[in-house]
Amino acid sequence: MRAIWALVLRWDLTLFLQAIPARGPRPGRAATDPQLLVALWLYATIEGIGCGRQLARLCIESDPYKWLRGGVSLNYHTLNDFRVDHEEALDDLLTQMIAVLTLAQIVSVQRIAQDGTRIRASAGSNSFGERETLEKHWEAARAHLEAVKQAAADPTLSAQQKAARERGARQRQERLEQALVELEKVEQAKAQQHDKPTKHHPARASSTDPEARFMRMPDGGTRPAFNLELASDCDSRAIVGVEVINAGSDAGQDAPMRDQVEERADEAIEEQLIDGGFVSLEGIERAAAEEVTIYAPVPKPRTVGMDPYTPKPTDSEAVAQWRQRMGKPATKQLDKQRSSTIETINGELKTQRGLNRVLVRGLRKVQCAALWSALAYNVVHFGPILLSG
Repeated sequence: MRAIWALVLRWDLTLFLQAIPARGPRPGRAATDPQLLVALWLYATIEGIGCGRQLARLCIESDPYKWLRGGVSLNYHTLNDFRVDHEEALDDLLTQMIAVLTLAQIVSVQRIAQDGTRIRASAGSNSFGERETLEKHWEAARAHLEAVKQAAADPTLSAQQKAARERGARQRQERLEQALVELEKVEQAKAQQHDKPTKHHPARASSTDPEARFMRMPDGGTRPAFNLELASDCDSRAIVGVEVINAGSDAGQDAPMRDQVEERADEAIEEQLIDGGFVSLEGIERAAAEEVTIYAPVPKPRTVGMDPYTPKPTDSEAVAQWRQRMGKPATKQLDKQRSSTIETINGELKTQRGLNRVLVRGLRKVQCAALWSALAYNVVHFGPILLSG
């Protein structure tokens, strides 16, 4: 706990401070110092806590949290808002971490491993509806908002009650509007899946978390979720890349992650280890053009008896080299290195760093939650080095 505070004091929190508006002559207390809030959330995430109400209670009942709080008054609204309002600043903290670890020659991104893992969204299955249902709910929400506005003249309600009712009605309508926008995206995606019947699986979107999607989970079931893409340095096992998407497939996500990691570490990637879900011939060719060697399993051929590692007549040079490369016994061992690094990191974030199920809604907020977990993971595994750097 004291080490967490000492570490936070070393970080550049400029991006957090820039988000605080000047109070000027208006009354009110000063903003809470971001150092305090970063330390509290970092320590809480290390302990697997991702709920603002629980953290607010710990700040009153638990000695470590009371020590970090230092007598400053906090409520769960302040804590929850801070956790999800600073995506750019959190991303910058991860970059600062990687810079220190790289300078200490602990981290190198010349070879990275990448994997995607589904995390349960904060939306129920019953919140998903088809277009007709969502449009009906939107009409009802609009009518309800108008009724709430007309009831503003009711003298029996306080100004606070009127504002709360109008805010709730307006947010309900806005969520349904966003759900209709997201539904159109789902419909377009399904229209491109010509080989998959959509009659029994029509497009649906959630009225509570419109950006969530039904995804296949590790246990084989299908539930509302987000797809968390992580990249790690294979040698140190440090997390060097984080991206949350709402696509159920990992296909095509290798190139965006390379771009993110290279920009963060200011170092070129030479080798990338991915699983079969990422593989596309276009991706292999793009990586080769960027002088990056891809190590990914070759899909089993549809023709019985055909050697998957023998180049096809239609293969480009990059694809042919990939097939031949993956047929070598030494190369096959790299897949074990991938699974023993990035997949174990996924497991730790879910079981110990609060990502088994997110309690926030929307891609931006889930991205912030994932960044907190990645920061906590790196602190747990590289804390002494980060303190001495």
